[in-house]
Amino acid sequence: MTYRKFKADYLFTGEGLAAPESVLITTTDGAVQGVVPFSDAGDGIECYTGLISPGFVNCHCHLELSHLRGVIPEGTGLVDFLTGVIHTRNQPGDKDAVQRAIAEGEREMLDGGIVAVGDICNTTDTLEQKAKAGLYYHNFIETIGFNETSAQERWAHSLAVYDRFGAVGSIVAHAPYTVSPALFRLIAALPGNRLQTIHNQESEEENLFMTYASGDLLRLYRQLGIDISFFEGFGKRSLAVWPSYFHRHQTVIAVHNVATSKEDLEGLPKDGPTLHFCLCPRANLYISGRLPDIDVLLRQDCRIVIGTDSLASNKGLSVLEEIKTLQRSNPRLDTPLLLKWATFNGARALGIEDIFGSLKPGRRPGVLLLSYAEDGSLKEATVRRLL
Repeated sequence: MTYRKFKADYLFTGEGLAAPESVLITTTDGAVQGVVPFSDAGDGIECYTGLISPGFVNCHCHLELSHLRGVIPEGTGLVDFLTGVIHTRNQPGDKDAVQRAIAEGEREMLDGGIVAVGDICNTTDTLEQKAKAGLYYHNFIETIGFNETSAQERWAHSLAVYDRFGAVGSIVAHAPYTVSPALFRLIAALPGNRLQTIHNQESEEENLFMTYASGDLLRLYRQLGIDISFFEGFGKRSLAVWPSYFHRHQTVIAVHNVATSKEDLEGLPKDGPTLHFCLCPRANLYISGRLPDIDVLLRQDCRIVIGTDSLASNKGLSVLEEIKTLQRSNPRLDTPLLLKWATFNGARALGIEDIFGSLKPGRRPGVLLLSYAEDGSLKEATVRRLL
């Protein structure tokens, strides 16, 4: 068996920085053998300037929307963004162009050091590209239907898509304001449907809708011609409603969290599902110009992961650009913490930490080289895949 040996100015293991002068040893096909002192590593060490890291994990993506890059204007707000996606995504067009955009989106993720993706799927459009096995995907088959009478029909559609994708997938709810209690119960009760994700509190309008059945989300249903006059609100903000549909053996990746408050987090049930909070800051800025309150999430010791959202809501599919955006907005977020969110935490959220996310022996996480500013920040960092 032959090996590769990697050394740089810094070595990030997925959970923290290794001791100075550490060397990563892998097999030539990427299996980590260990991290050892330079004096014990022997000959043939590849030396680099910068920081070595495991590959990135993108916990929230909509690869099937890649053909909508640049189609929907920035700054529309959530309702107009959603109606824009609904009205443009399924327009008759060039199916080959859709497939080319999906392939380009995946290539962008590969070039950006991403090794695993939690991908939202409403269709089977990405099946052809995913069959090429360029990246690891957990396919979140998204179901939508706020009217109780449509629950079985919506469920049947999602099951059909789920069956096409095979073993690595879950059926999940789009958002609390688009999924009925009946549909939530079907999702939670499906055998083996342990890993979940949901768009959570992407705007304060969601909390108004869930609490009082008021606010701008009513305009969404009017524009779609859907009668929700039966809905009177739950009397609770969003994060006080949807976790109750899931049990403590399930894991839920809550995505966006722009309007999540300290009180929301303090009110979470102790025996509820395991929650991971996914940040997609560039999509939040694209749609509404507002970022989540990171300090609130940190003070409540939330498990934080990173996503890119879609090319309909973002200018690129780069985890590195997401964490750079977070560090620019809050310079107190140090680089090892951000890298942990983008590697180990993401792998743990997707249940793949035995393969990805860290440089522990036996893992195959990929090996990245990041340029590194003298002050320890990411600043204008670039990424290069070494393995």
